[in-house]
Amino acid sequence: MLKAKLEILNLNDDGFHLLVEVFIFNKLFTAVVDTGASRTVLDKTTIEQYINQGELLISDRLSTGLGTTTMESHTLTIPELIIGNLKIPDFETAVLDLSMINIAYESLETGPIIGVIGGDILMKHKATISYSLKRITFKSNFSDND
Repeated sequence: MLKAKLEILNLNDDGFHLLVEVFIFNKLFTAVVDTGASRTVLDKTTIEQYINQGELLISDRLSTGLGTTTMESHTLTIPELIIGNLKIPDFETAVLDLSMINIAYESLETGPIIGVIGGDILMKHKATISYSLKRITFKSNFSDND
């Protein structure tokens, strides 16, 4: 069974967010698990520290759900995304400016996040979230036949 530990962040008794460690560019980061997000999105400012500028491609998709549809969106294929023991090679992700979200997380003393793990990963890898166990499990690893 493929799995990863979750941290449950209490938003000042006004709800909860799920945080998970992800391994990208040979470095450990924190991401939010968001079952309402259609796609996984990474933070442009953070990503730019690890790639050549030419690797980011302008996307023609509208970035909806983050309070605006006018935000410039990019795509990037990262060599490998690891969540717990789930390894996803050559993962294409959306890249947006998440600075306003990171300001909010820093005010909660959580520190910056690299991004949001969305429904594209959760659905493809058949994710199950257990709040009581503070764990996310995946029923399949990467396969072109999934």
